[in-house]
Amino acid sequence: MTLGPLMVDVAGLELTPEDRDVLRHPLVGSVILFTRNFASSEQLAKLVADIHAVRTPALVVGVDHEGGRVQRFRQGGFTVLPPLRRIGHEFDLDAKHGITLARSMGWLMAAELRAHGVDLSFAPCVDLDYGVSEVIGDRAFHSKPDAVAQLAMAYMQGMKDAGMAATAKHFPGHGAVIADSHKSLPVDRRGWNELDDDLLPYRRLIANGLPGVMVAHVLFPSVAQEPASLSRRWVQNALREELRFGGAVFTDDLSMGGAAEYGDIVARAAAALAAGCDVLPVCNDRGSVAKLLDELKCEVQPSSHLRLVRMRGKAAPERDELYAGDAWRASQDLLARAAAAPKLSLTAGNA
Repeated sequence: MTLGPLMVDVAGLELTPEDRDVLRHPLVGSVILFTRNFASSEQLAKLVADIHAVRTPALVVGVDHEGGRVQRFRQGGFTVLPPLRRIGHEFDLDAKHGITLARSMGWLMAAELRAHGVDLSFAPCVDLDYGVSEVIGDRAFHSKPDAVAQLAMAYMQGMKDAGMAATAKHFPGHGAVIADSHKSLPVDRRGWNELDDDLLPYRRLIANGLPGVMVAHVLFPSVAQEPASLSRRWVQNALREELRFGGAVFTDDLSMGGAAEYGDIVARAAAALAAGCDVLPVCNDRGSVAKLLDELKCEVQPSSHLRLVRMRGKAAPERDELYAGDAWRASQDLLARAAAAPKLSLTAGNA
């Protein structure tokens, strides 16, 4: 059985019979976890193992786990991670140290998830911090595209070191709009030629083997008449052809407000597939999932199946081995250094 395009959620701490029925459907290929799916390290590892065991090939299991405001698991085996902006601040103080911290935090995030069997985290966020988007805010590394590119490259490499594929988001950029795409459709009136800064981190990451991209529910009316997530102009022409991206393309959650005005859930999913997206998350809405399983007509593309398979996590150490290792201790030391208040230095002035 191939892995289908739908990424769905599950109800709670263990799989229900209904969950299992949904996960066995050929349109499903991956699962996204939330805080409600976590009670302890042992419970999470068992839940992920059970999800993997439902089908062959195993479903891919993902989570939003950036750090800061967006970290689903925060106790019992997981380090509380800083927002990416904290890494950007360290970069401003000492660029070399900031890059080292970015790689270490990418590794730490991914290593702790991989030790529990989770395949991927939707990270890093490479939106630029324009100072207007509250939903992005401190999730952005920096306001300068070159700094974002350098830090995201290091973060991606840290994830790779831990056996996890990176997924850069939110393409082509969510940082310059005020509206929150969870609730409504943001509109960015810039044209293609004005988006070079936002696209620079993607160009750098793609040139260095970026495995995944998540596309935003943001409308750029000067470029296309649909939000980027549902737009062939953005996914096929810009991302695939112009930027030469060959990895997995995820939409942002299709049940979000930013996609809601583009038809019912079946119409949105069909539009995303027609645009060239590989994976369609539909979160916290089992009714919409049921409707898709009943009504969405599509043939699973072998290329999309292969791209999703490549997002599966690589071999990882057991949890006890991870926490006893030098790399984990070194990452904790770097994190403590970043969290500490800078030393106050007073210099006597001339009288």
